[in-house]
Amino acid sequence: MMELWYALVELLPFEWARPDSMYFMKNALLAVLIISPLFGLLSTMVVESRMSFFSDALGHSAFTGIAVGVLCGMADPMWCAVVFAILFALLFTWVRRRTSMASDTVIGVFSSTAVALGIFMATLGGSSFTKFNALLIGDILSVEPGKIALLAAILLVVAALWVCSFNQLMLSSVHPALADSRGIRVFWQEAVFNAAIAVVVTVSMTWVGLLVINSLLVLPAAAARNLSRNMREYHLFAVAGAAAAGVAGLMTSYYWGASTGACITLYLALFFAATFLFRKRRM
Repeated sequence: MMELWYALVELLPFEWARPDSMYFMKNALLAVLIISPLFGLLSTMVVESRMSFFSDALGHSAFTGIAVGVLCGMADPMWCAVVFAILFALLFTWVRRRTSMASDTVIGVFSSTAVALGIFMATLGGSSFTKFNALLIGDILSVEPGKIALLAAILLVVAALWVCSFNQLMLSSVHPALADSRGIRVFWQEAVFNAAIAVVVTVSMTWVGLLVINSLLVLPAAAARNLSRNMREYHLFAVAGAAAAGVAGLMTSYYWGASTGACITLYLALFFAATFLFRKRRM
């Protein structure tokens, strides 16, 4: 499969696309084409559910999981981070359903606790925090074919979740009481959706960067809302805008030597600014 991808990329008019050269760039381009639409799709429900800072809190919990994995001597601490982030998401969903506090308050409590625990674990015994600095910025150029296959599998699962449960997810986020009256299990709908975000954020954090990963779950949908008049346009603009910003950000980071995650975020911010100027009647 990767050989077919390399053959297609070699048709592009770039020096890094030449045969038998710069495979890291070709891998990064494929990863961006998978990650960007994935975040664009998830961002629509994140914005509608008013959980824009939830992904930031998940990033902190994932960082804690990685710190725990490193402390335990695991060869690949990412899997420990995935498990920790899923547990974090399920606990958050349970607490939010059983308290009268606003979502941003619950997110703030969980986020501050997770980042404090992560720093505690990372610096336990006088250890240096510098070995975790790469997680803050990310490096998409280090992605491997095996991880790209994992991202593709996650994209397929999320797409299947959208096809099968989008109406229930949307009703649960907009009007939980009405969803309950219709027989929809709101808790489990929210739990599955939050767990999906947890997996995506955790797996992507290494390449996107903890500092900017939240923007990928907010800006695509925020910009799409300015242009869309219905749900179909909403998802189309969010996914297309995220993909375009992802490719443009990767190209800019390669030629200018800047962080890919930061470049993608800046293009998404420009996308939002442009759509704000030409916004249409909101949905």
